[in-house]
Amino acid sequence: MPPADSTLTLYMAHRGELVNYASGIVGDRARAEDVVQEAYLRFSDASARRLLEEPLGYLYRIVRNLALDGRRRQAHESRYLWAESDVDVSQAAEVRASPEIQASDRAELKAVMDALAELPERTRLALEMHRFGGCKLREIADRLGISVTLAHSLVADAVEHCRKRVRMSP
Repeated sequence: MPPADSTLTLYMAHRGELVNYASGIVGDRARAEDVVQEAYLRFSDASARRLLEEPLGYLYRIVRNLALDGRRRQAHESRYLWAESDVDVSQAAEVRASPEIQASDRAELKAVMDALAELPERTRLALEMHRFGGCKLREIADRLGISVTLAHSLVADAVEHCRKRVRMSP
């Protein structure tokens, strides 16, 4: 069994990296700090009970699992809170927006929709897959039977076209 001070030394030597790692998963540095502290407590307990073959890898695994659990829990709580509220999620932005902002948003949305309708089908599909479907450029390229470079170019051209149309709209 590794002594408690070697466990702490390993933790302290990699603490910053662990926080950065957790932060990338949970999306918030303060929550990442909490995750890493909880991971240390579990790591310390596990290392006191048995010899760990790869203690740093084990510590990273604990951080990863705790961070993913925390992210899932937060997503679940967010869905629950919206479901319990009187406001429909799709109407939440409209409740807070003034009539002027709503009118401006509608005009901007119409300009974007018009701009999308003007695009060639393949270009429009590439943009929709990337921005609305969350597809990576490699996936777009595979589905459309084109190169990744061309997929990137199609998405960039479509975004620029939409941006110009929105700027020109009244």
